[in-house]
Amino acid sequence: MLRNAKVYDIFFIRGEKSKGSLVKLIRWLVLTVDEPYFRCLSHPKLEGPVLVEGLPGFGSVGKIAARLLIEFSRAELFAEMYSPFFPDYVIVGKDGICHPPRYEFYASSSGKPHFIILTGDAQPPLEDIKAHYELCDRILDFIREYECKFIVTLGGLPTTRPAGEVYVAATSPKLAVETMEKGAVIYGKGRIVGATGLLLGSAKNRGLEGICLLGATSDLRADRKAAFSVFKFLTKVLEQRFK
Repeated sequence: MLRNAKVYDIFFIRGEKSKGSLVKLIRWLVLTVDEPYFRCLSHPKLEGPVLVEGLPGFGSVGKIAARLLIEFSRAELFAEMYSPFFPDYVIVGKDGICHPPRYEFYASSSGKPHFIILTGDAQPPLEDIKAHYELCDRILDFIREYECKFIVTLGGLPTTRPAGEVYVAATSPKLAVETMEKGAVIYGKGRIVGATGLLLGSAKNRGLEGICLLGATSDLRADRKAAFSVFKFLTKVLEQRFK
């Protein structure tokens, strides 16, 4: 199902070597996007899921940690989000097939807690403030349908301090202290840019609880070590909270 999208049908021919047939007729959908919309692939049954966000950012820490959680929890893709706020390029896979930038939502009900895991290809430009607010609002509206009341955002924190440290910001002093007691460092007197920060702040305004976990990184390139530290700490926090 596509929400808020205009749909046109066209046909094209693609050569295909299968059972002697060289031509296959494929019906394709061309979308004109003038506002964010969701493409729902399925409707998973979840009980009080935790939203975990890991989008591209410093050191790709959040995105890599989210991918680790997807594999660990055997989560399955159930929705995609497209938006005109995303950059003007396409993502090309190993098979040569391309798609516009998008956010992806994965669901897991294999253990406790259940998860909705948000990751994606890109974020809007930092200077497009309205885009960040609108996308975060759309995401929170979407997860409300699944009665999600707790969120965790993941990201990287540029620092020269020792690698492996995980910093925390939270929606309440109680959550911040509880997470610190599990081994995190309080992240104070700073800013958290993009969805990693704004999603948490917007969720607080809606009465949701949550934390942000930031992995210390000194590299703008993919920092897998920092991402793994965040992933390990995330699983420890959630196992203890929802046991």
